[in-house]
Amino acid sequence: MPEFSASHVVWTSRVKDAFGTVVELEDEEGRVSDYSIESEFDVAGSSYAVLRAEGDRNAEPEIFKIISGENGALELVTIDDDDEWENVSELYDELTFPE
Repeated sequence: MPEFSASHVVWTSRVKDAFGTVVELEDEEGRVSDYSIESEFDVAGSSYAVLRAEGDRNAEPEIFKIISGENGALELVTIDDDDEWENVSELYDELTFPE
């Protein structure tokens, strides 16, 4: 398993640079929702974006993996691997709420 350590985080802004501070995401039922980009970072050779439902500061942030799709376009995908999600989630908590 790659190292998910705060000392290995590189802050990025690729999604924000490509789409602005708010992105539209479509769920499995075809509903579109707006999300604010909280932060983006690279760690352990992968890229992640932390999003929050637009207009709801009390909503839990959601973490997505950033991948390059067809023609190099950026895509946000759900993290399906439980271990990867847990590691990234814990790392984000550590970065957001340092002890």
